[in-house]
Amino acid sequence: MIQCSFTGNLTGDVELKFTQAGTAVASFTVATSKRVKEGDKWVDGPTSFVRCTVWRQYAENVAESLSKGTRVLVVGSMQQREYETKEGEKRQTWDCQVDDVGPVLRYATATVRRVERQQAGDGFGTYQQAKADLDDPWTNPQQSDEAPF
Repeated sequence: MIQCSFTGNLTGDVELKFTQAGTAVASFTVATSKRVKEGDKWVDGPTSFVRCTVWRQYAENVAESLSKGTRVLVVGSMQQREYETKEGEKRQTWDCQVDDVGPVLRYATATVRRVERQQAGDGFGTYQQAKADLDDPWTNPQQSDEAPF
């Protein structure tokens, strides 16, 4: 595997699916292009499209947080995959198994909500619990400056 990090824009919304065992898996594609200088002006170079995959609770967090057009920074491992087209042609592609992904804050702002860790599972907690905590003034002191009574 080849370690990688790159920035780009999501070409569509994150696709969240579940395996038969109930494990969450999210997929998304990032379009990235290098800026090159031609004379006195900067232009976009060729665009590369990288298919990315993230698993378990992290997949649910990504699907809830990122959407089409979001500028992201991705860190992960590139893996080569072979497939065959409907016409029988053999092709190869590179996919990224995501270790970390997040919005690029140069172009946007973000509100971060911590997810509580659980004793069992993958250690990322549940998004539903974090969302419920937002409505609880005892666990979300940023909601109001007043006491919750």
